[in-house]
Amino acid sequence: MKNTIFLVGARAAGKTTMGKMLANKLSFSFIDTDCHLLETTQKTVAEIVEKEGWEGFRARESQVLIDTAKPNRVIATGGGMVLAEQNRQFMKQNGIVIFLSAPAATLAARLMKDPNVAQRPSLTGLSISDEMEKVLAERLPLYHDAAHYIVDVDQDENLILNQMIEKLKSH
Repeated sequence: MKNTIFLVGARAAGKTTMGKMLANKLSFSFIDTDCHLLETTQKTVAEIVEKEGWEGFRARESQVLIDTAKPNRVIATGGGMVLAEQNRQFMKQNGIVIFLSAPAATLAARLMKDPNVAQRPSLTGLSISDEMEKVLAERLPLYHDAAHYIVDVDQDENLILNQMIEKLKSH
């Protein structure tokens, strides 16, 4: 399997956690696009958004996607990576895209445990629960559009990992 694997999904879907596990299992390298952006700019997502607005952040995010897409790599994308049509097309054409899907209530509960506001600034100004409902409703069609495969992440991590491996084997 000589492919780039892109993980898409909402905040707190487990893209980083599951991405590291999957990369380890496949002996691939792992990149988190938000962490890569932090390392290369020395600025958090919140700081970039404050200085450049969401538009500036999204432009940087799209560039990171292109820069990090390499064979034998698992890439955990930011929750909003799918907002740009060119990002969805790029991922579909240059790798295998797995959508890590979870209900808004599950995502909100995970976010409340670890808000990490510097890397996950509020998108709407709403409560975490209301924000997850709203953002997931808006982005769900985009995650589906980008994905080759969908995995329900509202279950044990080992089950999620095994499901991802099975889907990749069948690709």
